[in-house]
Amino acid sequence: MPEEILCITHKYPPFIGGMEKQSYELIKGLSAYYTTHLIAYQGNENKILWFIKLRSKVKAILKKHPNIKLIHLNDGTMGFASLWLQKITRIPVVVTYHGLDITYPVDFFQNRLVHKLRKYNGAICVSEFTRQECLKRGFDEKTTFTVNNGVEHSLGDIPYDDTIVQRLRSEYNIDVSNKKVIVSTGRPVKRKGFSWFLKNVMPLLDEDILFLMIGPLTKKQTLVEKFMQNLPLNIGYKIHLLFGFSTDKQDVIDQLTTQKNAYHLGKVSDDDLLQILSLADLFVMPNLSIPGDVEGFGLVALEASMRGTYIVASGIDGITDAVIDNKNGTLLPAGNAQAWADKIHELLSDKEKLQILSARGKDYTRQHYSWEIMANGYKEVFDRFIHHR
Repeated sequence: MPEEILCITHKYPPFIGGMEKQSYELIKGLSAYYTTHLIAYQGNENKILWFIKLRSKVKAILKKHPNIKLIHLNDGTMGFASLWLQKITRIPVVVTYHGLDITYPVDFFQNRLVHKLRKYNGAICVSEFTRQECLKRGFDEKTTFTVNNGVEHSLGDIPYDDTIVQRLRSEYNIDVSNKKVIVSTGRPVKRKGFSWFLKNVMPLLDEDILFLMIGPLTKKQTLVEKFMQNLPLNIGYKIHLLFGFSTDKQDVIDQLTTQKNAYHLGKVSDDDLLQILSLADLFVMPNLSIPGDVEGFGLVALEASMRGTYIVASGIDGITDAVIDNKNGTLLPAGNAQAWADKIHELLSDKEKLQILSARGKDYTRQHYSWEIMANGYKEVFDRFIHHR
């Protein structure tokens, strides 16, 4: 009989996002090894009420299934919300940390709360960078592990559809014919470096290079954003981080009005996203070092790589666990505009060589990153606690 575990997550489908995808794939993968019980927030009730009811739900499951040998919490937020677990059960509890859920730059958080997370039995970090951040905060080196996120291999098997060129022309008024295309994806937050790239790198690039940005971007200011403007800068910024608001939005909008070869497509369909990634010559992650706001991993880079697109990224934070220099991409110093422009020109100057690098990068990503590899990594950690209590 397989061992029994309990997974508790507030990031799960039908909601869409990187953490939701990771949580879903992890639990699906673990189910091949364990009898896996699940408590997940799936949007069928108020989230605050879900957290309030969580304790009674956990107690009920533990009573019904007394052979549960381990509990897994999907992120640091779940860890804080479930501190009562440390008192009601002696079953090992392991928490996954993604980055910001351990580095959030608020004194009360760092000085009064983080130390409580150390009392859980184990920690799994999505990157070595995140692991080092945990160790800096006093986590036990012997019970703090790194298991990288995976990527969906089937993304690389979907054929390229060249009608995307016509769709870009008709739907977005963007003509990519005889152009070299670089692409980025994500929310406009400061650490992503989008406005920095627009302001500092784009003016150095040749006129036949287009920059396409994909992700949520509403030009109209929301009521929440208007409220935030009236708060002291340091308070407003920390609230932005906590709720994932777009800290770089206005700067990106301002820069787009001055850069003739840069376009923001907003949200696009999953199909169009995959085809645009395949169309692109390069995928860029020009992240900047922002105190407290970190890139815990870099899943979007792996998805681009699976589409056969070579990656150019800042060599900081958890990105270096997803983008391996000279394997599936090139790492550059963050904030060095000339280095970025020079490398982009170099890579785009030899199309045949770039195609070889892109194909090698895709193969490397396929070999070293998958949801199965990730689930195996979690199993190795879980078994340590299950069999060595």
